[in-house]
Amino acid sequence: MKRLVTLLSFYFIVCFCKAQVIRDSSAVLIATINEQKSLAKKTLVYIDSSSSLSPETVLQKTFTPLTRFAPRKSLTPNLITYTFYLKIFLYNNTENDISGYINPGFYFKAFELYKLTPGAVKITANDGILGYRKIKLVAGESCYVLVALKPLKNDFSFIQPIFINEAYIGNYTTYIAGYKTDVQIYGLVLSGVLLMMILFMFTNFIISQKQEFLYNAMYSLCMFLLIFFNSTMARSSSVFTNFYYSYFDFFLLVSGTIFYIAFTRKFLNTKNNHALLDRILKYGERFVLLLLGVYTFLNFFTPTYLPQYYLETFVKVFILVIGLTFIYLALKQKNRLFTYIAAGNAMLVVFSAISLIILLLKISPSKIYFSALFYYNTGIIFELIFFMLGLTYKNRSELIKGIKEQEALKLEAEKKDFETQLAVIKAQQEERNRISADMHDDLGAGMTTIRLYSELAKSKLVDKPIPEIEKISSSANELLGKMNAIIWSMSSSNDSLSNMIAYIRSYALEYFEDTGINCKINIPEKLPNIEVIGEIRRNVFLVVKEALNNILKHAKATEVSITLVRVDNGLTLYIQDNGTGINLDKLRQFGNGLKNMKKRMADIGIEFNIENKNGTLITLHREVTTF
Repeated sequence: MKRLVTLLSFYFIVCFCKAQVIRDSSAVLIATINEQKSLAKKTLVYIDSSSSLSPETVLQKTFTPLTRFAPRKSLTPNLITYTFYLKIFLYNNTENDISGYINPGFYFKAFELYKLTPGAVKITANDGILGYRKIKLVAGESCYVLVALKPLKNDFSFIQPIFINEAYIGNYTTYIAGYKTDVQIYGLVLSGVLLMMILFMFTNFIISQKQEFLYNAMYSLCMFLLIFFNSTMARSSSVFTNFYYSYFDFFLLVSGTIFYIAFTRKFLNTKNNHALLDRILKYGERFVLLLLGVYTFLNFFTPTYLPQYYLETFVKVFILVIGLTFIYLALKQKNRLFTYIAAGNAMLVVFSAISLIILLLKISPSKIYFSALFYYNTGIIFELIFFMLGLTYKNRSELIKGIKEQEALKLEAEKKDFETQLAVIKAQQEERNRISADMHDDLGAGMTTIRLYSELAKSKLVDKPIPEIEKISSSANELLGKMNAIIWSMSSSNDSLSNMIAYIRSYALEYFEDTGINCKINIPEKLPNIEVIGEIRRNVFLVVKEALNNILKHAKATEVSITLVRVDNGLTLYIQDNGTGINLDKLRQFGNGLKNMKKRMADIGIEFNIENKNGTLITLHREVTTF
């Protein structure tokens, strides 16, 4: 009986010991790992929900296979504050020492490795490679290793322990750093496009000093950094990577939202055009900034994550609501600027919806078109393209409007200047009319009196004429004629072509009366109604007067004709005599008279020509229909 009891006791002890030993199938034979190998299938996991247990205490807990832990590929928000312990059995079944590195996965803020021999000995050596811990097993050594993990404050940390042979660690880290998926390459291409758009916006801001270009450039910069970092830092381990994925990506998203709201306010000029919308957006900016402050406090000063996660979700929903609001306002306002904003937001909403559907359906991103990030990045690009088109349209419209306003101001200034000049001319003409009236009333009366008295004196001195009295009478007559001509040229009531021709006609017929020269006047029946100002009338009359005087004194003519002809491009006045003609090589007979005639016509823009043509022909021509 004693032997039976002893045998049974020994049997139970053996069975108990057998249950505590890991079979060879559960051990990781590190000698068979030439480069790197996943340890997930041979890893046990224990979750410390309090994050307060010591490694020694954890070893007393029950571990479960990691492959049965579904959220390991993407930790859910409620698990982020937990500490995860991985237990792996390593075995060096060779006669040589083997060293390698253990990497538990990515996006963990704390990673500690313990070698159980049999107590927990912490391993700190990592040769400067962040996210990796080096472990060495001598020939024939086997042991458990315990990995303690504390995830970053995000919802995409994943547990995927691997063992990398020491000889391959350099190649492996280089490969991880350089390897880019199709989505990452696409993100880098989009980053280049965004960078060009940012430079375009900053250039326009420097040139135009319009703040909407600056705000859109800053919004584009935030989106550029998001896409660029997501495309370059995926599955990498660094201090900045941890900072980016735990906080900075959200900071860029919120900062971009603030710049987006500021851009919208400036772009739509809501302060002047949409007062209610401006107040809503202004408070929206402050609200988002407040949420960023709360998020920052939760991230850096509290151990919790769920409030932070819900806050991040709320901000994303808030951004979505802003986009939908602008789409609604664009449909309601029928405003082209609203349309550009709404079109950009519609693109982002549509592509974000596709991205969300892919995430909810948990579609494997085997191809780039099945990647949620692909559609979200595309939505951002299309949104910014529409914003840039809107800015270009607005800038062009404002430029055209500015040019029109400048032209209007210029025309207004020219109009005022013209009115001023017209007022001056009117005042001058009124003054001329007053002077001509005074000359007619006072000087004319005085000269007429002198003429009458000289004639009376001549009549009383019939027997003994006095030459001086004859000269006084002649001078009075000549002066009276000149004064009448001056009065005629100064009076605005005579400013017409018909009046000028009538005056020249009257003067010419009277001038050649009793001279033996037959004077013919050829004038069209209907003269055009053309205004001829006093300066032109006076100079034309003086040239005609000088021409008639030359004909009478030097031409030896018996006939003279004055002809006015209306041609297609203006008016032409001909003065023709049948005299001896003019010797253009010897102009002494005319003295300075011809030079003065040419100068007078040049001053008022009338072509002057003199030639021999069966006598002397003088031509005056104006190429316009009005003087």
